[in-house]
Amino acid sequence: MSTSGAASPPEQPAVFTRIRLADRRDVPNIHRLIHQMAEFELLTNLFSATESSLSSTLFPSPPLLPFHSFTVLILEISQTPIHNAAEDDSDLGFRPITRRIALKSTIADPEASIFASPRGDGLVVAGFLLCFPNYSSFMGRPGIYVEDIFVRESWRRLGMGKMMLAAVAREAARMGCGRVEWCVLDWNKNAIAFYEGMGAEVLPQWRICRLTGEELSKYAVDEDDSAGRR
Repeated sequence: MSTSGAASPPEQPAVFTRIRLADRRDVPNIHRLIHQMAEFELLTNLFSATESSLSSTLFPSPPLLPFHSFTVLILEISQTPIHNAAEDDSDLGFRPITRRIALKSTIADPEASIFASPRGDGLVVAGFLLCFPNYSSFMGRPGIYVEDIFVRESWRRLGMGKMMLAAVAREAARMGCGRVEWCVLDWNKNAIAFYEGMGAEVLPQWRICRLTGEELSKYAVDEDDSAGRR
């Protein structure tokens, strides 16, 4: 007599993620991500970064300790578990963070080949975060400023942005920083709600002041030299 067991339920789809330090090999993907972010924020008129400028300013040689200078975190995804290799950035004081995220259904990523990770193994870059140290004179303590955080459209609303911000907040707390700060566009209500949900306070009474372009270049000339040429 033959017997048959009950059919096994279908395995729930999942994606595996890793947050790691970026290096020069990531510059082409970082450049593409920044351009996508500029498009999303309707600010492509301000976009002038090149791969060369990013490489020379973000990745000096020898590399500086993460979170003590410009620091870029890369978010990678894979359809299979990610195993950290020997080059796992531990020697720089940051151990890559890996997670498994359950999905309601499989996700198609039409840009997967464009954003292939330079680390290989079928990894795909899904986002990035750029931060650097600042200082609060009122608190008398250092802090970390998050300049950019971006997740590509296919991988949004899965908690990946929160994972990157949490990684920075963890490092800031461990370093004894007083706070982590960043800006958000006033029309981006979803982002504002997301940040408030993380416990962040949005400060509407503060405005950004910026010197750039020709207005900044004016200050390259010493006032005494300028007066002597009159």
